[in-house]
Amino acid sequence: MLESLSRSLLHRLDPETAHDLSLRSLAAIGKTPLRLAVGQAIEEKPVTCMGITFPNPVGLAAGFDKNAAALDGLSAMGFGFIEVGTVTPRPQAGNPKPRLFRLSEDQAIINRMGFNNAGVDALVNNIKASRYHRRNNGVLGINVGKNKDTPNENALDDYRHGFEKTHELADYVVINVSSPNTPDLRKLQNEASFQALLDGMKTAQHQAHQASGKYTPLVVKISPDQTPEQLEFMATAIRESGFDGLICTNTTISRPLLRNTRLGSESGGLSGQPLLAKANQTLAQMRALLGPDYPILGAGGVLSGEDARSKQKAGADLLQIYTGFVYRGSALIAEAARAWQSAGKKRDSQA
Repeated sequence: MLESLSRSLLHRLDPETAHDLSLRSLAAIGKTPLRLAVGQAIEEKPVTCMGITFPNPVGLAAGFDKNAAALDGLSAMGFGFIEVGTVTPRPQAGNPKPRLFRLSEDQAIINRMGFNNAGVDALVNNIKASRYHRRNNGVLGINVGKNKDTPNENALDDYRHGFEKTHELADYVVINVSSPNTPDLRKLQNEASFQALLDGMKTAQHQAHQASGKYTPLVVKISPDQTPEQLEFMATAIRESGFDGLICTNTTISRPLLRNTRLGSESGGLSGQPLLAKANQTLAQMRALLGPDYPILGAGGVLSGEDARSKQKAGADLLQIYTGFVYRGSALIAEAARAWQSAGKKRDSQA
């Protein structure tokens, strides 16, 4: 009830102001016993993926807590895992405001934030200061990107830097090459660039493993706007590089029929309910290309238990939410976890 009231009040504010206030509140709550009052227990039905045991299959996608500032507050809500970032080597302000738009009629969000974050050193410090890290009681993914002013030919340097700074703190590290809000970033999904980036990151992973003794799985997050031919070469590159996992998908630059035509014309990435079908189509295509056992995380458009089951049916091993969490709060975590678990351990495609 209290969470629902807070969400109703927040939705009367400018979307970015509401988001910042939510994060600050969660960060503050996470430092006090109040985290127990706002928390919920989700029945643990562990899922093993990429060699990691997840307490439940429902995670928070990157973008909500870019700087890992609210880990302890978020962890009380019952997520099976939390992914922080996208973080870049150096701090950057992101794109000019306004850059975040709430399309309530469509249960959607358009954002063109542009990797606004405090830089990887600040993120590392926040993680180290959290109970979530100190008590080692949660699965943590860290999503890394490149700075806006780093040319694509030097992108590998930024991704390597992010991985080297974070891999010892992370259960897995994601390279984000699919945000539509950093100029030319999606060109890194083109054939030659994609293969070179994945190969370079696997070399960095091997070197870090040799030096530290810790093997941290590498995951790549892709766009829902790729053609079937592009997905085919991406699947080949993923297999040949030895990457450990895949996230399908980021936001879309397409605009399906929207009720809010005024805000629907804003540039940026669209997330929420209108993304579900397109994200699921990409997910199903990559499942078919990569085979039944390759680790895939499903993201994009989940606002109900039925949506969660659709990800499982399309081939996901784990689920991530963001926009649905904004609209429905922690109730969605519990609903999605129940729906996923009631559908059985195996995906429909593997039954």
